Amino acid sequence: MSVDFKEYARRMDKALDHLNEEFGAVRAGRANAKVLDRITVEYYGSETPLNGVATISTPDARTLVIQPWDTKLLKDIQKAIQTSDLGINPQNDGRVIRLAFPQLTEERRKDLVKQVRKYAEEAKVAMRNIRRDGMDYVKKLKKNSEITEDDQKKAEKDLQDLLDKMTKKVDAALAAKEKELMSI
Repeated sequence: MSVDFKEYARRMDKALDHLNEEFGAVRAGRANAKVLDRITVEYYGSETPLNGVATISTPDARTLVIQPWDTKLLKDIQKAIQTSDLGINPQNDGRVIRLAFPQLTEERRKDLVKQVRKYAEEAKVAMRNIRRDGMDYVKKLKKNSEITEDDQKKAEKDLQDLLDKMTKKVDAALAAKEKELMSI
């Protein structure tokens, strides 16, 4: 009998997807609407994502323009951006909000690289925890005599191979993001 690891593979894929979302939110000196994904504003009594109350456009490589559907939200959007960890001061002209992304300094680039490495390590830890859950499941099956010792060894090797494959994907995503951050 072979052990089915689809659930563990799915969970590892989710961890990788989460990592890519984290990487998308790290700005690399270029204007990217994804950096605003975490920002919410109060709209009719509930916290609403910024892209749910405004149109976000990129007129050039270093500028984002946020045009709220309801101009009464301009001040709230401006305040939400100022209190976020973006580190960009929004310009409000009464109709739209402009975010000008400055060229990143070498020091800021290095800080961002440290941050993305931390995200990558967190993803690897999550994946190792998923592997551990899988190993515990395999040991339980062996203990209950549902699989043989050979099946157990093969299952453990398959789980390790899955982890190794996913770790390589994390490393590749990290290398790409580091390259993006360090390129001028």
